[in-house]
Amino acid sequence: MESRIARKLRLRYAPVALTWSETRPEKAAEFKEGKWGCVMWMVARAARGGTAVCGRKTFGCFGGGVGLGFGEVYKQFPGGEDGFCHFLSIGNDQWETGRQMAENVKPHMTEDSFDHFMHGERYMKSPGQVKRFIRGLPITDIPAPFVVFKPLAEVDEEAAGQVVIFFADPDQLSALVILANYGRETNENVIIPYAAGCQTIGIYPYREAESDLPRAVVGLTDISARTAIRQQLGDHLMTFAVPMKMFKEMEANVAGSFLERRVWEKLAAEKPDGHAPDQT
Repeated sequence: MESRIARKLRLRYAPVALTWSETRPEKAAEFKEGKWGCVMWMVARAARGGTAVCGRKTFGCFGGGVGLGFGEVYKQFPGGEDGFCHFLSIGNDQWETGRQMAENVKPHMTEDSFDHFMHGERYMKSPGQVKRFIRGLPITDIPAPFVVFKPLAEVDEEAAGQVVIFFADPDQLSALVILANYGRETNENVIIPYAAGCQTIGIYPYREAESDLPRAVVGLTDISARTAIRQQLGDHLMTFAVPMKMFKEMEANVAGSFLERRVWEKLAAEKPDGHAPDQT
């Protein structure tokens, strides 16, 4: 499926189609079962021209399992959900069960990940706040064993999937926000929830897809995810995830819009002409 939006924006990287699948694609990149990894690595691979897949046992990290729609995966975290609540906030050295878990998990973690486990990522102030955060997430269990990431251009229109993900710089993000609101009767059709990078391209767009007027979701405000994909895609990019129905609406609105006028053309003129696929 080709994208008029991508051409007009002169994106550096290809738009990515997120698709639920009953089968694992051949020659797709995938995490090994039980091995840590960031889901955003897989999205970045697709943006560079490759194919990647995550399954119910190969989602890389617990937040990734939740983010892609594999259910309440936080309960599988060492120490259960409470262990995760301490990990995201003050650390597992602050309660007895967490301290007892430390020796069990240490051999399976890098130095950095063990430091986060013990002393906390400190993204929230308290374990109780994290618990409320989890209760507010649109956690879902998708009706498929795999989530596949491919360049949008390699996906048939009739089987294009659930979500289209753009990697956009500030100018391109601004244009996407304008286009998301261009044909709507309201002007709040884009959201920026506090969530993991994978959750803003997965479960949040999934939820929006159920609405009569779905909204787009801006992501990569997760600084851990930003660190994870810096080597793949560089800095200064955000994600803009659009449920498929909304993507088609935005595509139909390109003709006659500001994307064909001088202000945008002046901004776009200084950008490289399209993306360069790279499957390494």
